[in-house]
Amino acid sequence: MDRRLIYITFLAAVALAMPALAKRGPKIEPSYAWTITDPLGLRYPSTIDTLHYNYHLQAVPSAVSSAYATTGNLGAEGQNQIFFDRSSASDFFFEDALEAWLPSIHTQRYYNTRIPMTLFSYNTGGNKENVQDRLRAEFSGNVNKAIQVGAALDYLYSKGFYTNQSTKDFTWRLFGSYIGDRYELQAYFNNYNFLNKENGGITDDRYITDPAEVQGGSTKVDYKTIPVNLSAAHSQIWGHEFYMNHRYKVGYYHTERDSTDSIISKTYIPVTSFIWTMRYKTNKHMFLNTSAREDTTFFSNSYLSVNGTDDKTKFWKLSNTVGIQMLEGFHEYAKFGLAAFATYEIRKYTQAADTLDAQSVTSGKLTPLPEYSIPQNYTDNVAWVGGQLTKQRGSILTYNATAQFGVLGSVAGDIDISGDVSTKIRLHNDSLRITGYGYFKNEEVPYLLRNYVSNHHIWQNDFGKTRRVRLGGIVDVPFVDARVNVGVENIQNLVYFGEDGNPVQAGDNVQVFSATLSHKFSAGPFNWHNAITYQTSGNESILPLPKLAIYSNMFLKFAIARVLKVNLGVDCNYYTNYYAPSYNPATMTFRNQREMKCGNFPFANVYADFKLKKTRFFLMMSNVSDGMFGTKRTFSMPHYPLNARRFQLGLSVDFQN
Repeated sequence: MDRRLIYITFLAAVALAMPALAKRGPKIEPSYAWTITDPLGLRYPSTIDTLHYNYHLQAVPSAVSSAYATTGNLGAEGQNQIFFDRSSASDFFFEDALEAWLPSIHTQRYYNTRIPMTLFSYNTGGNKENVQDRLRAEFSGNVNKAIQVGAALDYLYSKGFYTNQSTKDFTWRLFGSYIGDRYELQAYFNNYNFLNKENGGITDDRYITDPAEVQGGSTKVDYKTIPVNLSAAHSQIWGHEFYMNHRYKVGYYHTERDSTDSIISKTYIPVTSFIWTMRYKTNKHMFLNTSAREDTTFFSNSYLSVNGTDDKTKFWKLSNTVGIQMLEGFHEYAKFGLAAFATYEIRKYTQAADTLDAQSVTSGKLTPLPEYSIPQNYTDNVAWVGGQLTKQRGSILTYNATAQFGVLGSVAGDIDISGDVSTKIRLHNDSLRITGYGYFKNEEVPYLLRNYVSNHHIWQNDFGKTRRVRLGGIVDVPFVDARVNVGVENIQNLVYFGEDGNPVQAGDNVQVFSATLSHKFSAGPFNWHNAITYQTSGNESILPLPKLAIYSNMFLKFAIARVLKVNLGVDCNYYTNYYAPSYNPATMTFRNQREMKCGNFPFANVYADFKLKKTRFFLMMSNVSDGMFGTKRTFSMPHYPLNARRFQLGLSVDFQN
């Protein structure tokens, strides 16, 4: 996007916002938001993105996690190193590296805004060589009390500090809902296109750790001139998803009458719901490298071509779920909801052909093909049956349990049982909230991790099902504003990427223990918020993790002229040394390595977050700690240094029409 157009849009937004801020709006009921969960579309309260606290964090990759292994640039590939926050491998594993930036059912929010709402935000930083721009807009409006429609877009363009590192991520969404007495609909359509340059990391880490040694005594670093491994490589992810959840409720009307037997009100009381959920998703991945020399030098194997790489993999799936649910609360004895459901799904994979004909183009230079037989097109028909027990109402006890069993196709024999239960205990004129959670999963390894063909990687694996058991608990202590989250997980047959970049299944069990303490301290205008995570892996050679990860935020909170709210402070991420995963651009995956440890450095930002009525803006110097503590060690994964220090700013306006 042309930067002049972005600045014009930015200034127009400011100009339009001023009258809105000056005008006193009508008195209306408060707006609210919600999210939904698979497979039956249950609604859970959410927030509208107008928070003042930590508004600046959206402009740095470390916002994803206090321990985040990333290639460095905003919108680029990364992996959460807080294990309990990491998702399992998806059916299309290429997208896993971009999970933090991609839209999904978990991030989709629906609104009831009473009056139309438009959220506009723009942030920028750097100069023309390393510029980072992000433009976002989201609209939601109610046609009436029952019908809501919305649209959103997110455009992120960042050149990055190092050559051939730019990201160009564009997402647009349409969504809507109808919440009536008898019928409910929640639906969305997501479309995204992420194009990222792949530089394979810098060729010599000393350009960061000891620049004088490789630059003839000069300590000044021109980041754009640091040599990188790849100069003509790109990864691209396309995709769209259509989702709709229908619910028809059968019940009766409860009528209230006055002393003269006149009707005061009639309220519909639903008893049973019939549910249909449809989900269609399609994905494409492309890895293109037009430099034949770099392609054969950087990668160990070339199975299909030594004249560069043009890999394409496609995937789509269509799932339908039907269910019936007895609803909670229709009678004083109906203390919980109970549902049964069945899901049928079609999956289709298309990848490069695994044939000897591909090697006839150039003989004697290609890596010999393994003796595998992997079809270019593969279709899998799978089905599950399951049930759900929920209690969403009540101040004393709430719970949610879902069980799903695979009965057809590759998922036959799969088991997925998960749930949580929460209660309150009175203490010191307040309440402790105690939550227990856990799951048991016995799941088939995704198809592409078992069968894959590309120029640099071909594998066919007879993996057994992965079995995972997790148990944990959370204690919320509101009167001291603290939370403790402790859990343990045992994983059997864990699949990970070995040092050669191919998936491997662990023969031994791997245990992970995790404990996180969060605390918010305040005294007058002074605030100090901390989150400390301790985690340990039972087998560091299979699942390496940083043992300690800390996020600390110290700031002054005050108001100017009683209307301009200000948070002025410094925040910092830190995690201990460990063998961080190494990134493989050909497959967008993270492989184990024992070459280099990463971590043991602070990533600090000095910031000022402001809020004036419905307008937020921030000023920030990101990575201010760069080079302040001796030798530079700002690598979150081998050979991919983080962005250096730079000034950034951003603006967000909540228009209410």
